[in-house]
Amino acid sequence: MIYNRLRDSLPGWLSRWVMHFEARIEEELRAFSQSLPANARVLDAGAGEAKHRPFFAKHRYTGVDLAIGDQRWDYSRIDAVADLEALPFRDQSFDAAINIVTLEHVRRPAKVLAEIARVLKPNGTLLIVVPLEWEVHQAPNDYFRYTRHGLEMLLIESGLRVERLQPVGGIFRVLSRRMLNSMRVTPVAALLAPLAVLLPALDGLDSAKESTPGYVCIARK
Repeated sequence: MIYNRLRDSLPGWLSRWVMHFEARIEEELRAFSQSLPANARVLDAGAGEAKHRPFFAKHRYTGVDLAIGDQRWDYSRIDAVADLEALPFRDQSFDAAINIVTLEHVRRPAKVLAEIARVLKPNGTLLIVVPLEWEVHQAPNDYFRYTRHGLEMLLIESGLRVERLQPVGGIFRVLSRRMLNSMRVTPVAALLAPLAVLLPALDGLDSAKESTPGYVCIARK
């Protein structure tokens, strides 16, 4: 994947600049984990390869995934193979939960969020990240994209209240990512790489950020 190659080939600061969405996810995970008390029980709903586990070394992390998203992945590090629509846990089992770029891959997102809300303790928190302007990935298990209004509606209907919901970049971040994606189509597109690096510097001009790669949200039960 183009982003894996970029991550491995670019200096750290430049990789974080170009791969802004991925870098922001790491920042949010770090801040979220630091906000939780030691030994808090944390659910990673849609954990994939459980790559977020290191952020929760001081907590009781439980990674759950159906293990069908990407056949190339190693799912051996997850704690439970289960459908997010029917989590194998009792009500109010977790102090916190994360759902990181996973909601686009589930067939019934409202049911998944209701299940996450069910297993959260009262006042428990959820960190959720969803895409909007994003390429198709993990096909054919890629079903939805979310506006801020759609995500907020789903969270409220599941019994959660939204505390913070922010776009991760604006139109110039979107354009930069589109240019990087074009390199998957033809090597000639590599000529756009300098522009893809420079465009995000203009992102501050987009105050509305109605076109965005995606959203990060903190919700509470």
